[in-house]
Amino acid sequence: MILRDPIHGLVAFEGEEDAIVTRLLGTREVQRLRRIRQLGLTSFAYPGAEHTRFSHAIGAAHVMRLFLARLRQIDSALPFWQRVTSERARDAIAAAFLHDVGHGPLSHLFEEALPGASHHEQWTERILLDPSSEVHKILVADDSYLPQRVADLVNGKHPLPYLSNAVSGTFDVDRCDYLLRDAHATGVRYGDYDLPWLLRSLRFGEDSTGAIPTLAIDGAKGLAAIEAFLLARFFMFQQVYFHKSTRAAEWMIGAILRRAVAQVRDGVRLPTLPKAFATVAAGDTPELEDYLELDDQVLLGAIHDWENASDPVLADLCKRLRARALFKSIELYQGRGDGYEANEAIDPATALATAKEIARAAGLDPEVYVGLDEASDTPYPDDESLTVVFSRGRTRRPAEVSFLLDRLRNETITRVRVIFAPELREAMREALIR
Repeated sequence: MILRDPIHGLVAFEGEEDAIVTRLLGTREVQRLRRIRQLGLTSFAYPGAEHTRFSHAIGAAHVMRLFLARLRQIDSALPFWQRVTSERARDAIAAAFLHDVGHGPLSHLFEEALPGASHHEQWTERILLDPSSEVHKILVADDSYLPQRVADLVNGKHPLPYLSNAVSGTFDVDRCDYLLRDAHATGVRYGDYDLPWLLRSLRFGEDSTGAIPTLAIDGAKGLAAIEAFLLARFFMFQQVYFHKSTRAAEWMIGAILRRAVAQVRDGVRLPTLPKAFATVAAGDTPELEDYLELDDQVLLGAIHDWENASDPVLADLCKRLRARALFKSIELYQGRGDGYEANEAIDPATALATAKEIARAAGLDPEVYVGLDEASDTPYPDDESLTVVFSRGRTRRPAEVSFLLDRLRNETITRVRVIFAPELREAMREALIR
C-alpha cells in the first residue's frame, strides 16, 4: 500500500512487517479516527487545523518504519537478543499506528470535561484487548499475544527500552509526526525541525547498569537537531496549543458538557443524548460499542441540538459556540508572548473572585460565564528515555551537554487566564488590568 502524505511525501507499507498496518486500516476502530480531529477546536484560531487522528496514525507508523530502519543499521554491535527482529518491528509499527485508537471526540476535551470519564489511554488498551473489537481480531490473527505486547508498548513497557521509548518517550514517533503535521496544518513554522538528520543521528546508549541499550543521539552530529526538536515542542505549546482562542473554545465546550451532565443528573430530557454520554453522566463506564459511536460529528451534532434545550444557559452556550462567539480572556502573568493584556499584580484566586462578582452584577451565572483557565506542559522532562553519546566519553543526558536544554530542562510552561463572556469585557479590563 502506497499513500501520499502532505508531511512525509510517499508513505509505503509494502513489507511483511508493516503489512499489519494494511490489515488494521479497514477496522472500524481505526476508521473512526477519520472523524476525530487531531487538534480539536484549534481550527477556531488556525483555520487549516482540520487534520485528523487518522492521518496522524499513518504518519506515526511511517516514522516508526524510519526509526527501525535506522536502528537496524547500527544494531550489529548488540547481542542478537537485543536487536530489532522482524517480530519486534511488527509490534512497534502496530503500536505506533494504534497509539491513539482510543481517543475521544474533540481531542482531550471529552475526558477532561466529564468527571469520572476514562482517559483515552484506558480506551486504547480496552480496544486492543477486547475480543469483540476488530483491531483485536486482526492482531490475534497474527499472534495471540500480540494485543498485549502492543498495549504494553503503547504504555511505555518493553524489555528493550529503546523500543518502548520510540513509542512513548521524550523523543518518540508520536511527537515526531504531530509537531510537523500540526505546524503544517496551522501554517506556522514553530514546529519545524530536521527529522531526517535527527534519525540519521540516532545511536544506542546504555542504561545505568550498562547492560540494556537505550535511545541516544550522536553528540557530534545530532545535538543541534535534538535541540531544535525540543524547542519546536516548546514553541508549539506556547504559540499554538495554548492559543487564547483555542483555550476559550475548549473552555466553552467544557462548560457545555458539564452543564449537560448536570441537566441529565437532574432528570432533564435533552433533545439529543448520545448513549455513551448518558452513561458517563450517570457515573458509569460506557460499553465499548457505545463509546466507539462517539466522535466529533456526533458530539457537535448533539451540541447543535442542545441549542433547543429547555435550560436557557445550556442553549445559550451552544449557540455561542456554533456562531464562534467565543469567550474573551485576560492573562494574569506578563512575559508569555501572546501580546494580550496581562496583569501580574493579581493572583488567580483573587482575579476569579473579582470576575465572579462582575458576572453576578451583570445578571450572569458566575459559575458558567466566567472561569479560570490554567494550561501547563513540560516540553522537556529530564528523564532517561534519551541520552547523548560521543565517540569518546560516557553517555550523558542532553541537558548536560547543551546550554539550551539545560535551561529548558523540567521547565513548565504555564498560561493562566480569566475567561469570561464577551459582554463583560470592559468591566473585566477595568477591574483586572492595571
